[in-house]
Amino acid sequence: PQGLRFNQPAGHLEAHESLPEAAIRETLEESAYHFAPHHLVGIYRWHAPESDTTYLRFAFCGKLTGQEPERALDTGIVRAVWLTPDEIRSNLARHRSPLVLRCLEDYLAGKRYPLDLLVHYD
Repeated sequence: PQGLRFNQPAGHLEAHESLPEAAIRETLEESAYHFAPHHLVGIYRWHAPESDTTYLRFAFCGKLTGQEPERALDTGIVRAVWLTPDEIRSNLARHRSPLVLRCLEDYLAGKRYPLDLLVHYD
């Protein structure tokens, strides 16, 4: 399907950046919200057949600590939207990947791992 897609903030690591730091930066760049990660929800591997690309996602949960409503979002991001779990489940065709729902379901199931599981060497 074409058109706008739903996804959680996501992106790539920058040089010398830890995974939690990347989550903080990507959330701000793609939603204009400041995010403080508290736990890792899961690590997910997905192969996108249409692009023959394999993705490795680290999903975090935490707290929003502020917002910059006038901040310009990354290219390709229209806006941040807040949906209920039922709204997310009812829009499967608009998900960027199956990981959108899987990460939500794992979060709702209470999956939480300490951030110190992630070791960053520079």
